[in-house]
Amino acid sequence: MDNMGKRAGMTAKTILILGGGIGGIVAANRLRKALPREHRVVLVDRETSHIFPPSLLWLMVGLRKPEQISYSLPVLAGKGVEIVQGVVEGIDPQNRSARVNGRDIKADYLIVALGADLAPESVQGLPQAGHDFYTLPGAESLRDARLVLRQGRIIILVSSMPFKCPAAPYEAAMLLEFDYRKRKLRDSVHFDVYTPEPGPMPVAGPVVSAAIRSMIEAKGIGFHPEHKVTAVDPVARRISFANGASADFDLLAYVPPHRAPAVIRESGLLGESGWVPVDQASLETRVPGVYAIGDITGIMLKRGLPLPKAGVFAHREAEVVADNIAVEITGKGERRSFDGDGECFIETGDGKAGFGSGNFYADPVPDVRLRGPNRALHLGKIAFEKYWLSGWS
Repeated sequence: MDNMGKRAGMTAKTILILGGGIGGIVAANRLRKALPREHRVVLVDRETSHIFPPSLLWLMVGLRKPEQISYSLPVLAGKGVEIVQGVVEGIDPQNRSARVNGRDIKADYLIVALGADLAPESVQGLPQAGHDFYTLPGAESLRDARLVLRQGRIIILVSSMPFKCPAAPYEAAMLLEFDYRKRKLRDSVHFDVYTPEPGPMPVAGPVVSAAIRSMIEAKGIGFHPEHKVTAVDPVARRISFANGASADFDLLAYVPPHRAPAVIRESGLLGESGWVPVDQASLETRVPGVYAIGDITGIMLKRGLPLPKAGVFAHREAEVVADNIAVEITGKGERRSFDGDGECFIETGDGKAGFGSGNFYADPVPDVRLRGPNRALHLGKIAFEKYWLSGWS
């Protein structure tokens, strides 16, 4: 054991993880497996169970029920993780502590994995006019509303950037189109996607972006880039955009604006981007011993776009941070770096999916390739859903 490990191993350490989403739960589980039991792993979240976010797309078209896509945080308690249910009321990065339910929890290492808050109320009329399929209530209300609407215009709206799961609005459009086709109502319904982006998933590069746009338009779905919503009239059912255009709808499904939680905004951890800047290899913030992972982070790529907010990155960032903390505490193993590799399935309807994968840190543009769509990749996404949920249920 080297001197670092001897120093770290002299006393029991506490690792405090704020947030029980994908990043937080992976970090907690990995740390608990890597560390002797005298070291504490504490996970804080306001909920006791979570929905697996990618599966909300299936739920909104009636292919899943909430209980099929949820995982329970208390299961981790049986593995030796201390679960604290409560609201994070304050964070003191310099002292690596957080106030939860009126009491302070002090740690030797702090991992911030609180994700992004959804703020539909920041767009006038948006919450009253449509369905936020990024939340369970919104996905459920969209599931029911789609059965009522049998003719008219359905708009899938990206309200602002950045937003998590960059493929989701395009998956939503294609799944809804397939759902209406399956129910023999397609000829009576028109679909359109409006987004402030220049193209679908621009961070993946022009080739992938063009391929996804072709998938959408091949299904008769209109694609309208560079449309930034300014207001929605829920009575007239009309969307107004910053470029002067407007669009009428009969059913609106939307990606809400994202922002850092208030407790993060008040902590002093935010950067100019409105997200937490971190070292792109270690995920350490500007405060030693304090890390941020997942959607709360702001990692700027060389081409001027941020690393996407996606579960795959939260998962891999959590593994890197957990492994490096374990190395520092035990003195065993080698430190790792997050390399920017990522992938995601892209549901296209018809029981098929595409699969994009590559390195987002590549210079000068991300080295991302798109496969499919085909039936095998759709089955692969189902298998991944089962694999991920089985670890915590």
